[in-house]
Amino acid sequence: MKNKRVAIIGAGPSGLAQLRAFEALEKNGVQVPEIVCFEKQENWGGMWNYSWRTGVGRYGEPVHGSMYKYLWSNGPKECLEFSDYSFDEHFKKPISSYPPRPVLFDYIEGRIKKSNAKKYIRFNTTARWVDYNNANQKFTLVLDNLKENRTYSEEFDYLVVASGHFSTPNMPYFKGIEDFPGGVMHAHDFRGADQFKNQNLLLIGSSYSAEDIGVQCYKHGAKSVTLSYRSNPIGVEWPDGIKEVPLLTHFEGDIAHFADGTSEKFDAVVMCTGYQHKFPFLPDELRLKTKNNLYPDQVYKGIFFNELPQLIYLGMQDQYYTFNMFDAQAWVARDFMMEELVLPEKDQRRKDMDDWLKRLNNLDGCYDAVDFQSDYIKDLLSLSDYPDFNVDKVAEMFKEWLGDKEENILTYRDKTFTSVVTGTKAEEHHTEWMEELDDSKERYLAFQDEVEIELEKAE
Repeated sequence: MKNKRVAIIGAGPSGLAQLRAFEALEKNGVQVPEIVCFEKQENWGGMWNYSWRTGVGRYGEPVHGSMYKYLWSNGPKECLEFSDYSFDEHFKKPISSYPPRPVLFDYIEGRIKKSNAKKYIRFNTTARWVDYNNANQKFTLVLDNLKENRTYSEEFDYLVVASGHFSTPNMPYFKGIEDFPGGVMHAHDFRGADQFKNQNLLLIGSSYSAEDIGVQCYKHGAKSVTLSYRSNPIGVEWPDGIKEVPLLTHFEGDIAHFADGTSEKFDAVVMCTGYQHKFPFLPDELRLKTKNNLYPDQVYKGIFFNELPQLIYLGMQDQYYTFNMFDAQAWVARDFMMEELVLPEKDQRRKDMDDWLKRLNNLDGCYDAVDFQSDYIKDLLSLSDYPDFNVDKVAEMFKEWLGDKEENILTYRDKTFTSVVTGTKAEEHHTEWMEELDDSKERYLAFQDEVEIELEKAE
């Protein structure tokens, strides 16, 4: 292993999971390959690393992150908890089930700070191009050190693509939009609800981003929020001030026209129309080409590029599970790179993918999709020594979460769940979510400390 080299593109949750997987072996005295992780941002965390920038970053690169202020977890933290690093271990006390972004970023960072992973990461470095040489079976990466404005290349035996797929916007065109007098942006460039206070806002899309941005803007003072869907509405019971309408057809000035014949005047438009899987640093024959779904074709076990298994993709699925799924994938990928896991022949891998894809095509609704991804996680856990967790219990929580959202889209974040890692029941947040306008870690944790002190005094 000491002569092998592994390149990881991206130091978000997936890339960091891969570093942790190797480090788990190192701690046990196992010799691992030389590992280099390339991260084009100045810090780790990927999508959870908030930046106020849109368009281009400090060094002229397209901004990677789509994170915005006031984002709170839209699923229970108990469903994404690392099985080798609990929320209890990090915060030393119970916290609520739906933390804000700074708190989740602190949790992600806490696990990696306990490790030596930083020594493997080259920040402000972006991959420009990749070649694979069949003769020597090595990848050549052409890299840019953005800070030093220096281009260089290096060879590796394995390539792990962990650059995510929520950073290249899918931006549709609607007739007349060029003459719309208000602001038009994609959710990728949305940085907070403040600018839409007292405005009539139109969101195009029926995805999680449309749902969350719509509710955030309503919460922070938008006059009205209208969501326009292509095929199916989100379908929850919206409060007065939020509504769903069929697909936008065209604009006439600041008037939007919809497929049901209705029209309305708006101040601003946000396209919540999804993202593209984009890998501009990869040649065509190595590029994963897929729409966002629960099981992309071309990758065996959702990880190994079938035409060339030394090319590994992490976190490319649509996601119910997140951090713990990335971990499970990374542990399996690690064992393959360590030559501990032997993959079946190419035709057998193809058959396995086809079996999963057939099941994917027959899914019926969200609850079925949760079971599908739960079974996928179980499959991964059976292939490695990643610390086990109760997947069935997590699946139950996901389904309860889906029901809570249908019951009340504004209050579901006030619910609490129990960790499958520690058995700890989450605390209720000190303020109802709709009344909580401060998403800072300081308020979230310090206020909670004050409440606990007052309770102790009362006792």
